[in-house]
Amino acid sequence: MILVAGGTGFVGGGITRELCRRGQKVAVLTRNAESASNRFPGLDIDYRLGDVRDPASLDNAVRDADIVIGCQQFPNSPIENPARGHTFEEVDANGTENLVRAAKQAGVRRYTYLSGAGAAPDAPYHWFRAKWRAESAVRESGMTYTIFRPSCVFGPEDKALNRFLGIARFLPFVPLVGHAGKQRLQPVFIDDVARAVAEALTHPTADNQVFDIGGPEVLSMKEIVGTALSLAGKRRFMISAPKSVMKLAASILKFMPGRPLTPDAVDFITMDALADPTRVELTLGIKMTPLPEALSTYIGKGGG
Repeated sequence: MILVAGGTGFVGGGITRELCRRGQKVAVLTRNAESASNRFPGLDIDYRLGDVRDPASLDNAVRDADIVIGCQQFPNSPIENPARGHTFEEVDANGTENLVRAAKQAGVRRYTYLSGAGAAPDAPYHWFRAKWRAESAVRESGMTYTIFRPSCVFGPEDKALNRFLGIARFLPFVPLVGHAGKQRLQPVFIDDVARAVAEALTHPTADNQVFDIGGPEVLSMKEIVGTALSLAGKRRFMISAPKSVMKLAASILKFMPGRPLTPDAVDFITMDALADPTRVELTLGIKMTPLPEALSTYIGKGGG
């Protein structure tokens, strides 16, 4: 049995569906079983109540699990909300340490962790240092592990690229943040991430390995958004707002209800995100899908 922590989220949902498609017995760790059950209609999934921030809630959740896949995220990521415990420190670092401890005590034999491209102990951003802490807990657990470090992940349910398409429905332009959208990215399709995670469970060559996982192209955000708009049949100007201006605005917006934006989130969405997929492709025998081909599976002419 495979327990997916974060299985109701965007990345976790893709992994959960792929595992079910392959006939695996899947359980999803969730804080709300009723809403989670609506997430996967028609799929035979065991919903287990638990919160990675609460160690006491995890003992029952990991019972009978052979494999744990950790891909939990806090709501509205990457916009942190410390008052609610929605931070990289609490969810990625502490949450993974809690879940690893519970999994080890329950006799789980394998742990897969979805980290991030850039995780390092001395990384310039605190979210990458938090993910490194999580990776360290997994590596030092004694369980067989595989760690994936994805670049930016896109798909039908993502809240990044689809937001630009949503804006294009109502405005004659699409706003980008910083450097005219020139940050370097290797967007990776959610279906490819899910396949890689599923394949690694049965490939001995993936045991105790760390894999970067990005798409096959290095693109700017402007190029990515432009491709999506073209496939959706929308012609829009793309206007860049200076990063410094957006961070100033975010320093005010973070005090508004719902924290619509924070300065750290501006840094997150404007940083480079590179992850060479060569090694994961060769090891697991899969091929990353080019951006236009992946987008065309869910974006059609005249729609988004």
